[in-house]
Amino acid sequence: MSLFDMTGKVAVITGSSRGIGEAIAHEMADHGARVVITGRNLAPCESVAAAINARHPGAAIAVSSSLSSKESLQAMIDAGRAAFGTIDVLVCNAASNPHYGPMATITDEQFRKTLDNNIVAQHWLIQMVAPDMIARKAGSIIIISSIGGLRGTPIIGAYGITKAADIAMCRNLARELGPANVRINCIAPGLVKTDFARGLWENPENLKHSTSNACLGRIGEPHEIAGAAVYLASDASSFMTGQTMVIDGGVVV
Repeated sequence: MSLFDMTGKVAVITGSSRGIGEAIAHEMADHGARVVITGRNLAPCESVAAAINARHPGAAIAVSSSLSSKESLQAMIDAGRAAFGTIDVLVCNAASNPHYGPMATITDEQFRKTLDNNIVAQHWLIQMVAPDMIARKAGSIIIISSIGGLRGTPIIGAYGITKAADIAMCRNLARELGPANVRINCIAPGLVKTDFARGLWENPENLKHSTSNACLGRIGEPHEIAGAAVYLASDASSFMTGQTMVIDGGVVV
């Protein structure tokens, strides 16, 4: 387990009150990390933190934050530092998708929210943690992208555009941060059974379409993404940066 050991590391995981983010938080804590659980609503974050602390006392704190507010995100990062010290791992998992359907029907407000929350907020968060990582010459940043960023889609086009931008941001920052031994990678999940993606898997026709070309013939579960996040956060991936791991049950092969 030594390669995947996260003992002593501090990880901030956005959108970790449920779904993929929650699964990542639990798995990182199980591998020794101290984790900052954050999301829009404090109560669900506190519930996740309590569950983690029941197994690993003192390993988690809960902090509310909003992707739309730079000040809120900075306060969350500051709270993590105050509780645990320097941040070793940032997982940009939280995202917004206020529109399902073709791009022709998205409103300006919905499009702007998607761009701001899925690209600009990630940029802010990385700006907040990268300087300390550069100074220590160590750190791992993980962006949860999507296979929607690798191919076109008639249902979640704006979301896919932002996820493609996240992949491009990852590649660019790998060049910028690499000389300081700070790594940044993306995970691109396929359809995973979360509340966030409910609009895609709850509809039988959408589900059939999403799984028809999958090698495994099914959608994923949140815990099936968490292991990749531990890999990217730990020394197991010390020679990997600027890359995108596709975890989709074999949809895009």
